[in-house]
Amino acid sequence: MTGMLQGKVALVTGAGQGVGQGIAYALAAEGARVAVVGRTLAKLQDTCAEIERRGGTALAVQCDVTRAADIERCVVQVVEALGGVQILVNNAQIVPIGTLLQVSDEAFMQGIDSGPLATVRFMRACHPHLKGDGAIINLASSAAVRWDASGYGHYAAVKEAIRALSRGAACEWGADGIRTNVIAPHAMSPGMQGWIEARPAEAQAFLNTIPLRRVGDCENDIGRTVAFLVSDNARYLNGATIPLDGGQAYWG
Repeated sequence: MTGMLQGKVALVTGAGQGVGQGIAYALAAEGARVAVVGRTLAKLQDTCAEIERRGGTALAVQCDVTRAADIERCVVQVVEALGGVQILVNNAQIVPIGTLLQVSDEAFMQGIDSGPLATVRFMRACHPHLKGDGAIINLASSAAVRWDASGYGHYAAVKEAIRALSRGAACEWGADGIRTNVIAPHAMSPGMQGWIEARPAEAQAFLNTIPLRRVGDCENDIGRTVAFLVSDNARYLNGATIPLDGGQAYWG
């Protein structure tokens, strides 16, 4: 590792497992001090313990991203404990999957509250601290560009709202020295693993449409790319959506 994030503080939501955990590991490996944020304290502590075992610095912060007061408290706690926030990764998301007739209003609103609403709340809360040399990574999904969107309409709508907010931030906050980009990853998270086990035939057909013929690794494929994107090596990249899906989706 190059230590390209030495001296930076990163806040990663949904970092107790899966993609968020992989991103936290990769950022810490490059020298960032990482605030590991999520709902389940035990999982956060496990992530922090692994970062510290590897020689990094991490802070577990319990937070329900659907609650505005939790978000405000979280950011204050991170700034007080670690001295600031230069990197924000909005990864947490409750996923509303199902057909238009199946997904309830309540489930759809959980997707909105945990996705675009939480994302913009974290961005606003971190904005004063990100000014000057900040980088934001938000998460989208190729569900929005699936050849067959059946069963994914609500989820795609939630994730496309995040992309729209990210583009707005890229344009509005670029003059503040804040870059905002989006990734759309496929990764072997617990959710993906559960889906593969529950629907093996559908999953195999899905995997066959990935040109690289595999799902990405949370740390080595997704996390390391994020570490590059928030570093000075990508300092002129702003407002982009980067697919990390092995070449599967065609974003046009």
